[in-house]
Amino acid sequence: MIQATQLRPGMVVKFNNELHSVFSMTHRTPGNLRGFVQAKMRNLRSGSMIEHRFSSEDRIEKAVLEEHEMEYLYDDGEFYYFMNTESFEQIHLTKDFLGDCVEYLIPQLKVTVVFYEGKPISVEPPQTVDMKVIETEPGIKGATVSNVQKPAKLETGLTVAVPPFVNIGDVIRVNTSEGTYQERVTTA
Repeated sequence: MIQATQLRPGMVVKFNNELHSVFSMTHRTPGNLRGFVQAKMRNLRSGSMIEHRFSSEDRIEKAVLEEHEMEYLYDDGEFYYFMNTESFEQIHLTKDFLGDCVEYLIPQLKVTVVFYEGKPISVEPPQTVDMKVIETEPGIKGATVSNVQKPAKLETGLTVAVPPFVNIGDVIRVNTSEGTYQERVTTA
């Protein structure tokens, strides 16, 4: 258990019997009143944001999380299969559980799976993923400095805006936190 004044952004706590990630917190001491902590938190199960005012003396249960590096193997249409890179144990997760992470899953991709009390609660892809362009408009020779972008469909079905010099078959690096083109890795 920790005091409310020890809350920090990114920390995961158990509040109202559910896991919440602290998004922001502010410690306030108005005039001659007792201090309090105003915390904004995201429910890890539903994704909803809540704000709660804690007294400075309130104690909150800090969640003990385990992170495991896992390798994405394949999907069978219903489940996505992952293997622990140390113990070789396999788990399967649903598309709903994975959310937007599905758009970045290519075979042999290493992801971080976060567990709470032995159950997976989230999957975090790496910061960037290299993916092959399978569909886009033809490239324009010499178009390396313009600010114009065109849509490109990648091997997972994700569509991102890319510069005009990117062609079908090129491998590009995509930022997973923003879902944006970062750079061209190799050409077709």
